[in-house]
Amino acid sequence: MGKVTGFMEFERLEEGYKAVPERLKNYKEFVIGLDDKQAKTQAARCMDCGTPFCNSGCPVNNIIPDFNDLVYHGQPADWKEAIDVLHSTNNFPEFTGRICPAPCEAACTLNVNDDAVGIKSIEHAIIDRAWSEGWVTPVVAKHKTGKKVAVIGSGPAGMAAAQQLARAGHDVTLFEKNDRVGGLLRYGIPDFKMEKSHIDRRVEQMQAEGVKFRLGVMVGELPKDSKVINWAKETITPAQLDKEFDAVILTGGAEQSRDLPVPGRELSGIHFAMEFLPLQNKVNAGDKVKDQLRADGKNVIVIGGGDTGSDCVGTSNRHGAVSVTQFEVMPQPPVEENRPMTWPNWPIKLRTSSSHDEGCEREFAISTKEFIGGTGKDAGKVTGLKTVRVEWKNGKMVEVAGSEQTLKADLVLLAMGFVSPVASILDAFGIDKDARGNAKAGTDFIGGYETNVPKVFVAGDMRRGQSLVVWAIREGRQAARSVDEFLMGFSDLPR
Repeated sequence: MGKVTGFMEFERLEEGYKAVPERLKNYKEFVIGLDDKQAKTQAARCMDCGTPFCNSGCPVNNIIPDFNDLVYHGQPADWKEAIDVLHSTNNFPEFTGRICPAPCEAACTLNVNDDAVGIKSIEHAIIDRAWSEGWVTPVVAKHKTGKKVAVIGSGPAGMAAAQQLARAGHDVTLFEKNDRVGGLLRYGIPDFKMEKSHIDRRVEQMQAEGVKFRLGVMVGELPKDSKVINWAKETITPAQLDKEFDAVILTGGAEQSRDLPVPGRELSGIHFAMEFLPLQNKVNAGDKVKDQLRADGKNVIVIGGGDTGSDCVGTSNRHGAVSVTQFEVMPQPPVEENRPMTWPNWPIKLRTSSSHDEGCEREFAISTKEFIGGTGKDAGKVTGLKTVRVEWKNGKMVEVAGSEQTLKADLVLLAMGFVSPVASILDAFGIDKDARGNAKAGTDFIGGYETNVPKVFVAGDMRRGQSLVVWAIREGRQAARSVDEFLMGFSDLPR
């Protein structure tokens, strides 16, 4: 590395945030990224550790020591090479540099007994400079294969697969049931975490590379009572795709939300997170939304302690909620992880998001027993819920006697994760499912991502279940290579 002793000389520097009162006024990004000098210093902390566990900790296997070294040297040519190194493994570092939880940093050798290298912030700095310098340009295939591929679902897995296949020379059409490209990146991630202009300029790049986008097209059908967002204006069948295309990749999200079937669930005012978050994103995009679900002046309870719950907290605060409380059924994790025990794996520790800092009561080891409805003019509406404290013994949840309480709630948002892709979509293709309801397909080097249905492949959440953006990108890239090999007998695409 360029600065062999850098990890001993420099402390980790976190990216900054705009002040809470300022950022609550809008839905714009508020992270203050590193400048070039700060990025150089942080890159100097990357050790000459011999075995860079960060590479394997990163699902797309970013070549992290190499781009850190280039940023440390700091010349314009070095920065330009750094984005080439980053793009060699990751199609969309502006997505991961903003919303990835950075498992690479948990695996960093320095993290054994010190603060990890700020890999995510350096990645963020590289891609933002690359866009500002005009280094991100279309990569157009030199030769066309004449093969046609349909990619169903325009989230990060679909975008990655489509881009890779277009660069291999195939004619790629990307189908999306909603009105804009991005999948859950577009309508699940709040704009204050990632503005959608980052998706839009990648769409422009992909269009220049030959990818065709068909929006508002539903492939198959959703159940009549489905709560999955669907703004499609057109429906096509798997049989139509089979007739028109040489290969099909299903890359939709795991959109089936986990429900909470306790007494009172039928009351109004209880909604899945994905009934709440997408509408605000549409409003931010300039659309008019009739009867938008809002938290203004309400006591909001978010059930679910993960990222989706945190997104509900941040959005509720921007709406002007009176109070926001977030429930987590698991006990509160330790503030500091046991590094010698967990490294280089993802540690269990208390994580406080920027949304929590904006105002939120957090309740751990708590379970909801019943939703309470109002009377009179509030009849049929949720006005509160009954809870009980829980303990975990031998892996089982046990209620704590005498710990029941009633809390006020005008709006309850269920953010307990997603159980699987929508079964009717997989059934329409005749795809076998695993025990969790995901599409059944392996990841082997030969025949990876192939389903039991001829020329139909699957990747991302559709195959692995609810997961991270970075895993979606990895699977989209690997599935693209498998499809390319299926169509051509060989592939030069990276895996």
